[in-house]
Amino acid sequence: MTTTTTAPDEQVRRKLPWFLEIYRSYVGRKWVMAITGIVLLGYVAAHMIGNLKVYFGPEEINEYGEALRDLGGHLLPRTHLLWLLRIGLIAAFVLHIHAAYSLAASSNAARGPEKYSRRDYVAANYASRTMRWTGTIVLLFLLWHLADLTWGVEPFAADGWERGDVYGNLVASFERVPVAAIYIVANVALAAHIYHGMWSLFQSMGWSNPRFNRWRRWASYGFAAVVLVGNLSFPIAVLGGLVD
Repeated sequence: MTTTTTAPDEQVRRKLPWFLEIYRSYVGRKWVMAITGIVLLGYVAAHMIGNLKVYFGPEEINEYGEALRDLGGHLLPRTHLLWLLRIGLIAAFVLHIHAAYSLAASSNAARGPEKYSRRDYVAANYASRTMRWTGTIVLLFLLWHLADLTWGVEPFAADGWERGDVYGNLVASFERVPVAAIYIVANVALAAHIYHGMWSLFQSMGWSNPRFNRWRRWASYGFAAVVLVGNLSFPIAVLGGLVD
């Protein structure tokens, strides 16, 4: 009579929940990165559209900020639904970063010591080659943005920062030329990241077809361009005196 033994690695794998098993696979992490990317793209678009209210004056954008805190109306305590959305975004952001890092590590390990040839490097898309750098810039910018306009942390926030005064805080911040320059550079990096991210997620979700690649590319260009123009308009409008 023969007995079979189970390897320790197999025992560990069996104990993991199904969603962790999926995430451990290369395809699973690609899907997680794509889905969280869609969530973050939706947030970026909604955030930019909401900020366009600055062009309608202080009352419009300040009321918009209050409306976000009152999401849920009388069904939930004030700010609770907003915090649930924030927690979801944080989770999506963390998963997106971890999936990107682990996928890059897996690709490097599979490649081994063999390096790219100069021909392969030049042929690679510029946005693709700089994803890690644009992603890092966007992460640092996000922390700056929160400290500047959301939390009012010195020395990031402008003098006179006031909680709830979205319009005043935004104008005071962008009137500082170095800060406006940081926002402009960071949003250029964000646009490059968005372009390649959208292009990649179509492929990750299995929505890639040579017949539609042209439309994939233009959709990626278009979305990135709209976000870039919208976000750059804020510091430029303040510096140009259109919003004061």
